[in-house]
Amino acid sequence: MSWFESLILGLVQGLTEFLPVSSSAHLRLTAAFSGWKDPGAAFTAITQIGTEAAVLIYFRRDIGRIVSAWARSLVSKKWRGDHDAQMGWLVIVGSIPIGALGLLFKDQIEGPFRDLRITATMLIAIGVVIGVADRLAARDETGGRHRAPKQRKTLENLGVKDGLIYGICQSMALVPGVSRSGATISGGLFMGYRREAAARYSFLLAIPAVLASGLFEVKDAMESDHVSWGPTLFATVIAFASGYAVIAWFMKFISTKSFMPFVWYRVALGIVIIALVTMGVLSPHAAESAD
Repeated sequence: MSWFESLILGLVQGLTEFLPVSSSAHLRLTAAFSGWKDPGAAFTAITQIGTEAAVLIYFRRDIGRIVSAWARSLVSKKWRGDHDAQMGWLVIVGSIPIGALGLLFKDQIEGPFRDLRITATMLIAIGVVIGVADRLAARDETGGRHRAPKQRKTLENLGVKDGLIYGICQSMALVPGVSRSGATISGGLFMGYRREAAARYSFLLAIPAVLASGLFEVKDAMESDHVSWGPTLFATVIAFASGYAVIAWFMKFISTKSFMPFVWYRVALGIVIIALVTMGVLSPHAAESAD
């Protein structure tokens, strides 16, 4: 991998990780359309450490409160009813599905699931799901001619059942084209949560899974000679910087705007990919990694 490739791929990772468009799909497609080799699952996982570092810094106050309250709840009963302590446990509970499924389907995730036909299908299907969830939230927020606006849930209402459902939604992002934020945020909207609450928990929930995945891949990569460490670390730094900017923008965007621009983009991109593969212009295995 060249330094220029790492620059572009790092930017793509940072710009798309937190938007409901699937960063893994865009990394794969960037390589395919540029004639580069697929950066591979290891590159994706390691550069995601950079974007999660952006989450840690952006939400540092929330994370600091949650970790502190959770740690105190381990030794003091009076802290066990604290909302932040409960959030700590809910993040752990919500991380179980993606951890279990990630280990169970590791070979498929790094192999067959990277087929561009699967990526395109997921872009379209999850795009439709996000669109329906967005319309449902908008209907509740604005009400209608014969109905008053409906109060949606905040993170104060989050319990074990909803935390697990969020976790199951997040695990769908193991398939390129789904989008971690798209799946978890739309899941939250279907469960009746406010947009900001769904996005905030989505970002917090991703921290354990992404950091664990990244560290796991780092361990494997250190035993392999297929990883270009210089360009990969450079891409990780680029992903951190661009990812932080996107988080700040996205949290403001979702408080007043619809997800529909992302929906139309996903559907259009999926259709284009299917058309190109069908016409033979693009191979479904284009730019696949050799490792």
